Amino acid sequence: MTQRSVISLDVMGGDHGLEVVLPAAVEALQQFDDIEFILVGDESLIVSHLETMGVTTGEHLRIQHASQRVEMDEPPAQALRMKKDSSMRVAINLVKDGVAQACVSAGNTGALMATGRFVLRTLAGIDRPAMMTKIPSINGHTHMLDLGANVDCKAEHLFQFAVMGSVLASAVDDIASPKVGLLNVGQEAIKGNDQVKEANRLLENTNLNYIGYVEGDDIYCGDVDVVVCDGFVGNVALKSSEGVAKMISHYINKEFRRNIFTKLRGLVARRSLKAFGQSIDPRCYNGASLLGLQGIVIKSHGGADAFSFGHAIKVARIEANKSVPQRIDSKLEALLTARESA
Repeated sequence: MTQRSVISLDVMGGDHGLEVVLPAAVEALQQFDDIEFILVGDESLIVSHLETMGVTTGEHLRIQHASQRVEMDEPPAQALRMKKDSSMRVAINLVKDGVAQACVSAGNTGALMATGRFVLRTLAGIDRPAMMTKIPSINGHTHMLDLGANVDCKAEHLFQFAVMGSVLASAVDDIASPKVGLLNVGQEAIKGNDQVKEANRLLENTNLNYIGYVEGDDIYCGDVDVVVCDGFVGNVALKSSEGVAKMISHYINKEFRRNIFTKLRGLVARRSLKAFGQSIDPRCYNGASLLGLQGIVIKSHGGADAFSFGHAIKVARIEANKSVPQRIDSKLEALLTARESA
């Protein structure tokens, strides 16, 4: 019998709440027979919406009532103190209690990070959780962290991020030894600030497949599986790449609509343009992992549609099946023990 992973879904989180989460959950149940969902939120609203969809609860789909919701602009500290029965908090509590193996939320990022850290705690040897996601590249995709959870980092934090990123990439991509690079302003040893140089020294003395410094273009064009940086740099890089993708799409569409001849060219190139659009579609890369916690928490984009939220669910499913937190814990313990005995 196939072992099923239970995933708790914050039904009330995000810009669209249950209108997105419930269709995504139903679609996922049709795709996979090894998952079941706990829908966390206002029970009456969930039941009403499921009835409208013609869906009933059962062994694979059940409801956990939560009387509150965290607003998208709510201060994290306030959510942590005042919203103890929020759909976000209850969904994470289910992971802590072992009822669920993973949680997915499109809610307030700061509140999700604060609540996840407070409820689940960090793994031994991890000072700060980090956000990591996949970014499209010419070789498929690149994993990148941190993406905004930690804007000020020490070298030790970057070392921990590298370990977590390597373990996750190995687990989800089935790569025995992922290539890990440290984001820098150049590949020469003399370049970079003190924080990056010290992190480089720490990583050179591990058995990680550390390839040294990488630059910004290597995120998309380089031969690297994991790119490590602090949250300030990572968030700026991520948002910049999203902006560039939108700009390219804008100018391509504008050019093909310029006149009747360009419109005809657009029709001829439609299949190639569609494939290009799918390869860089951010919806296909939705689902950022909050790594370093003693449980799996996946952050979906707040404005995600059902298709996009479904990808965040897939991330949670893979990490649950691969026992990612346990793998990180084991790998970090081995590296720290080796460093202490060196």
